Parts: sequence; C-alpha cells; structure tokens
Amino acid sequence: MRAPQSEKFLRAVALTCKDRLRTLDKGQIYWRAQLGHDWRSTNDGLLLEIAIPHPPNRMKPMRDSAFEGRANPRGIPYLHLATTKIAAMSEVRQWLGAIISVARFEIVRPLTIVDCSILHGQYRNLLNTDEPVSLEMIDNVVWAAIDGAFAEPVMRTDDAADYAATQILAELFRGEGYDGVAYKSAFGEDGFNVALFDLDSARHVDAELYEAKRINFEFEHAKKERVSDWNETILAKLADESSEDPAALVELRDATEKKSVKRRSNEDKNSK
Repeated sequence: MRAPQSEKFLRAVALTCKDRLRTLDKGQIYWRAQLGHDWRSTNDGLLLEIAIPHPPNRMKPMRDSAFEGRANPRGIPYLHLATTKIAAMSEVRQWLGAIISVARFEIVRPLTIVDCSILHGQYRNLLNTDEPVSLEMIDNVVWAAIDGAFAEPVMRTDDAADYAATQILAELFRGEGYDGVAYKSAFGEDGFNVALFDLDSARHVDAELYEAKRINFEFEHAKKERVSDWNETILAKLADESSEDPAALVELRDATEKKSVKRRSNEDKNSK
C-alpha cells in the first residue's frame, strides 16, 4: 500500500512521460554483452577447441530467473541492451584480459519506450538558475534526476532497496503499456541503455568475441551527491490543481529540504 504522496508522484510521472516517448523502429540494432564464452571442437584430430561466443539462449536473460537490476526486480527478466558495443561491454564490469561475448540484437517490431535520457547531466544546471520556479522547471529537474537514478551503475554488492524507486518507475511505464525505458549509460559519452520489458521484442542476430586489452581508470577527489526529497514531494504536488503557485512550490521545497538535512544528519550520527 503506497502513501498518497507516492501515488500522486507516480500519477504525475505517468502524465509527464508522454512528452518523453520515443519509437524504436523494426530493424534497429542494439548490443548486449556477457562475460565469458563457449568452446567448439576443431574436429581436426588434434583435440583442440576454440573459443566462440555464447549461444543465443545464453545471451538473453533466463525467463525463470534474473538478477536484480535498476529496472527489473529479482526473478523478472528484462532485456537490457546498449546502443554501442563499447557501452554494452563496459556495463559487464570486465577485467583486464577478460573475454566478452558481444551479441547484435535486432528490434522485431515497432516499440514505444520512455526516454529518460533527454535531460541527462543537466540536473545541477537546472537547479543552479536564477529563473523563477515554474512547473516546467520542476518537471525537468525531476526527470533529470530520474535519468540519473537509472544510469547509476549496478553492483552485485548493492542493497536491493537501492533499486526500489527505479523498479517501481519501470513497472509504472510497463503498466502504462510502453515497451521499455531508455537511459544514459554511465560508461562512455555516446552510450545509452534500453531495458525492454518483453524478451522477444528483439532477436539475436549474431555474436563475436572481444578481449579487454586495456582499461583506463581516472581518479579525482570524491564529491558524492544525491537527489534530495523535495523533488518527489513537489512533483507529487503537481498532481494537485492547487500547485500553480510558484511561491507555494518554493515554500514546500524549503520545508522538505530542511527535512532532508535533518534525515541526513541522523544518518551520519548512526553511521558513527
């Protein structure tokens, strides 16, 4: 049972996502990578085997089991694809010398997806503005934050609760009749990810092997940020007809920001 505020938030997301719909045409190509490979005998009497890509059934998630992800709960598989080979291979967290099976997938029918990546990377710019608070600005801020949440890299050591928000949003898009969700990949400037709700909405075309030959890391002083609570609170308020007053929105933002500061202070105390 969700709180009324959460229900309002989801209704507002369902309404505003219609401005972010994108069509994937039949025949479009996407990529999916999996660590490892299969073996095939050379049949030349030398008892040698050569490495080959995983077979098609291995390059798709198993229907009866799936690891938890940003979009899908454990046990409910979605087909996660990438727009580039590099993005697909980077998403599997390869190590130096790792062999990676990379498959080409073709969209088999026109698909309608929710594209969360339209405002990728603009969250801070949207906040740091002298423009008056407006419904459009709030809408853009929240959608930029949604993209950032989906794009956050997934680790097997993550707390499953960290995925709850994005999983609920993905389920919302699915319930609205859409075929998937797109968001920016955290790896590479040009890469985007697509999570398709139907495993049969794209077919395996072929595959090839790659080896990770060089992995570059860059380090800098950490400056970790996260989205404060006021975004969800304000967008929930957008569902009310009385949310037209920018001054009221600013007042609500300030109040919920204070709540966020208090909550983070308590978290810091508990962690000591």
